[in-house]
Amino acid sequence: MSDPDSVLAASIVERAAAVAAEQRTRGLQTHSKTSLSDVVTNADHAAEELVEALLLAQRPADGLVGEEGAARASRSGRTWVVDPVDGTYNFAQGLDWWCTALALCERGADGDVPVLGAVRHEATATTYVGGRDVPPTRNGEPLAALEDRPLGSSCVATYLHPPYLGTLVGKAFAGVVGRAATLRMLGSGTLDAMAVAEGRLHLVCQHSVPAWDWLPGAAILTALGGEVRHVEAAGRTWYLAGVPTAVAEAAEALLGLQGP
Repeated sequence: MSDPDSVLAASIVERAAAVAAEQRTRGLQTHSKTSLSDVVTNADHAAEELVEALLLAQRPADGLVGEEGAARASRSGRTWVVDPVDGTYNFAQGLDWWCTALALCERGADGDVPVLGAVRHEATATTYVGGRDVPPTRNGEPLAALEDRPLGSSCVATYLHPPYLGTLVGKAFAGVVGRAATLRMLGSGTLDAMAVAEGRLHLVCQHSVPAWDWLPGAAILTALGGEVRHVEAAGRTWYLAGVPTAVAEAAEALLGLQGP
């Protein structure tokens, strides 16, 4: 009998993160994609190749989408989405705020729905796993339900590329974070979401977030009573995830830009 999805997912992110970390100790080959902070390394590719091989062996009928190009059509109605190194700039600079993340999605009436997430923070040997049918855990210990709070008493994990400052996108950004108690720019959206899952942060807010950067965290946060929303504002799609009231108030701030 094959491993349950949650056990398999946890094992895969642990093995892939270990591959990335070991590759970093041996030396990285780093290339820019779209900007100085948007980079990819040989470790990203090695970790994604491992995930692809493990899922092909264990879940051959499932689809796969990877940040670094892995792609396989689904024959089961299920698709795995992988980010082999989320926070690659941090990773390449020797910082520890990076993770390996994996989500399992099922085909629904309105598109793919994340039903399971697994995240490995290699620097602290921490594995998070949880979703629709799997109570979220941290290294096997249950995570508590999120405690709701307003945006005004929340710490927001966010990011905005400096060129957007002074633009309409920057105005939208300021409209959200200007209402928060404080903010942090840490550099890994999925790991930020795990900090929300542990109650250390309260809201993740960023625009133009690809699927592999939000699906793993969304599966875990919603299972803890959190909210996930996508809001159109300033010509961008904004991703909001965290405690319900803070998410609702952040969405209101973004939608307020649209005018009457």
